[in-house]
Amino acid sequence: MEISVVSRPSTEGASNRYYNTNRAPLLASPLVKLPLGHVQPKGWLRHQLDLMVEGMTGRLSEISLFLDPENGWFGGEKMGWEEQPYWLRGFYDLAALTQDARLLAESKHWIEAVIDSQDADGYFGARYHKRMEGVNGQVCADLWPHMVMLDAVISHYEATADPRVIPFLTRFFAYCRDLPEEQFLPVITNGGHEFGDWRPWWQRSRAGDFLPQIYWLYNQTGAAWLLDLAAKVYQRIDPAPDEWLDHHVVNFTQRFRYSGNFYAQSKAQWHLDQTEYWYHQHLMTWGQQPRGIFGADENIRTGCVDPRQGFETCGMTEFAKSFYILGRVTGDTIWADRTEDVMLNHFPAASTPDLKGLHYLTASNQPKLDASEQHEYQNKGRMVSYSPHDYRCCQHNVAMGWPYYAENLWQASADNGLAAWMYAPSTVTAKVGADETEVTIEESTHYPFDGGVTLVIGQAATFPLYLRVPGWSDRFKAQVNGEEIDLSALEDDLAGFYLRIERAWAAGDVVTLDMGMPITLTEWPRTGSVSVNRGPLTYSLKIEEAWRRCGGSDRWPEWEVLPTTPWNYGLIVDRQNPAASFELGRTVAPAEQPWTVAAAPLELKAKGRRIPQWGLQNETVQELQQSPVKSKEPEEEITLIPLGCARLRIACFPTIGEGATAWEWKR
Repeated sequence: MEISVVSRPSTEGASNRYYNTNRAPLLASPLVKLPLGHVQPKGWLRHQLDLMVEGMTGRLSEISLFLDPENGWFGGEKMGWEEQPYWLRGFYDLAALTQDARLLAESKHWIEAVIDSQDADGYFGARYHKRMEGVNGQVCADLWPHMVMLDAVISHYEATADPRVIPFLTRFFAYCRDLPEEQFLPVITNGGHEFGDWRPWWQRSRAGDFLPQIYWLYNQTGAAWLLDLAAKVYQRIDPAPDEWLDHHVVNFTQRFRYSGNFYAQSKAQWHLDQTEYWYHQHLMTWGQQPRGIFGADENIRTGCVDPRQGFETCGMTEFAKSFYILGRVTGDTIWADRTEDVMLNHFPAASTPDLKGLHYLTASNQPKLDASEQHEYQNKGRMVSYSPHDYRCCQHNVAMGWPYYAENLWQASADNGLAAWMYAPSTVTAKVGADETEVTIEESTHYPFDGGVTLVIGQAATFPLYLRVPGWSDRFKAQVNGEEIDLSALEDDLAGFYLRIERAWAAGDVVTLDMGMPITLTEWPRTGSVSVNRGPLTYSLKIEEAWRRCGGSDRWPEWEVLPTTPWNYGLIVDRQNPAASFELGRTVAPAEQPWTVAAAPLELKAKGRRIPQWGLQNETVQELQQSPVKSKEPEEEITLIPLGCARLRIACFPTIGEGATAWEWKR
């Protein structure tokens, strides 16, 4: 048995033999996506998929006007833009993972329509977008919806090996190659007003979404002209308009990754560094709230950096997709950490517990989710109440959230091994080693609520197994068949690395992990507020909820959620020894649906005082003021629950102080 600690799987002289890895001259892939269906979620994660089947995503064709059979993706002259492919790429994967007969039939119906829509010149999809002509005479094809739909087509190939897909993609990208220069991803001014339609304006901002699809096809065919096309696409991505890469929340969550994705072709380190630069710059300014979201209720706005600022649900799914891509390009564990930050702390609260509705915006401080149309956000109208009918883009794009998360738990490695990239109850089946052995690994865990993981190897094979050590872990222990691995001589700090175990595995071998889940504080420098963390989860004040119907139908209702208990607390905390300020309260095994107040598997007990002056402003929680804050209210025991369980939430707490260094809270 060979034990080592590595920053990423080595690509030196290695290229995965079995899965769609990068061909030369692309940078070798340290991690490789397993085809759809090779990873099967279990436990709480599988239950999210089951809820989706009968929830909004699985029944969206009954609700959404955009999925009407008359839409342009089924032919004719009507529009068929992003909404349908947003939904289909998640819906298709959901069908494949659950094997639900109704979903499989519906997804096949859509895929057949998409493939059958291809013209002789390679264009496919809605005719409406093929030739758009502005009043100034400018002509272009709007290709943004195709960038989305191709994700569904590639999933279809992964699941079925449909022999039509490779020629279909080749013809389409040849169409893109052969478009006149002035028509392919052209500069469009004035927000597309000359076209009478803002839609074709988006494709330059989001053009980099073609890159992983072009690389995928190149890896299948080796056609060199595809790399020329990828370089052409990269050069046509809109530059940053100012010191910020993009003001629009969803644009940013896609665009920040493009240079890092192109790094696979350019091999220029600064391209990869640029991705991290944009991410860090944005999050340090607008991300004054926990776990990777930032204040951009549609757009970043001057001065709007408080954790009351919302983050769009589309941004969560697009961020996660970007993290998966960058994780495979680099092999770095930080992209798994960042995925878990968003998907385990914010994404569950974006939907109702039954996954039959969602809201547009989720914030870290959000103690009231009412149907008011006058919140302190850029967009007026309902933004935070739950609905299956509203929130056009998010209504459809939410579909890829949990299916994509499940697919990316495990990755193949360059040296024909497997990597446990994120942890959740699951089963992975894949070919490994030098002799095409197919192995199955069963993963049992209560992660993210507990740091214990058990892996059972199903078949005998020799291969390397990579185990991600999360960036927050201060104590990582591993055993093989009950014998602890001595890690003391390998690295002083394992956090952010992989533990690599290569051996001749026998059927029934058991690997157990114990990840320390320390209680820590994040201190937000703008105001001195704090967030409480334990392992991959941040914690919110437990606020009891009253769910009140505010519209919709009996089958598909809309809801607002109102607080029934106080929420305006400051924390009493020892900043020098934060763990001493909290006590682990109730702990139970996760329910099938753990992401609710009532079913929260963990609680932390803390001390706090109310701040009576802290209230609502314009239907939104008042901005945080400087900590520490004076309060004459009595000390109380308060309860904190995982942030993903809390739809009403206070996760950035002012701290309580006294004396000359404490501040009076102003109304």
